[in-house]
Amino acid sequence: MYEGFTEAVREELREARIVIDRFHVSKHYRKAADEVRQQEQARLKAELPEQEYKQLGGLLWAFRKSPKDLTPEQRSVLKRFFKYSPLAKAAYQLREQLTEIFDQHIPQKLAQRKIVAWIKRIEKSTLTCFDAFIKTLRNWWVEITNYFIDRANSGFVEGFNNKVKVLKRRCYGLYNLRHFFQCIFLDLDGYRSFAFPPPYLA
Repeated sequence: MYEGFTEAVREELREARIVIDRFHVSKHYRKAADEVRQQEQARLKAELPEQEYKQLGGLLWAFRKSPKDLTPEQRSVLKRFFKYSPLAKAAYQLREQLTEIFDQHIPQKLAQRKIVAWIKRIEKSTLTCFDAFIKTLRNWWVEITNYFIDRANSGFVEGFNNKVKVLKRRCYGLYNLRHFFQCIFLDLDGYRSFAFPPPYLA
């Protein structure tokens, strides 16, 4: 979400539809919810008896995880935390509600209506943690909601770039361009191409 990038695309690729990656969007609103968790955790550390506060151990990852991925212990920690902090519970629930919208295979117009309804729920609440994100959402409204047209994201590119970075570190530098591309091919497709017996016969 940087105008330098989007303006360059508009100038060079006039017919392109610009899509802001949903995972870059989620980083913003998840961070907003996490800030509430940090503030509330600091408050509880100061207010609760030490033994009682220790029962919130492991809260950070329990709060950041998707509800479907929580272990029974993490569910218990979250439940305990939300009992002490309705504010954090509201931020967590609103975060998950927006994620649920992005997970749905729905048309762009319907997605826009659902996101507007989500914003209205926040505006009716006492939460202010999402204010900056809502401003970003409004500034990049079309580009963010363009995601729902083809559900395009840059996951493959992000993963590929990471593989190349790891490869460079592992090889302590590669000076032969041909060997460099051979290594990338082997990392990405080597097992499928050369494993014996071939995976499809195993």
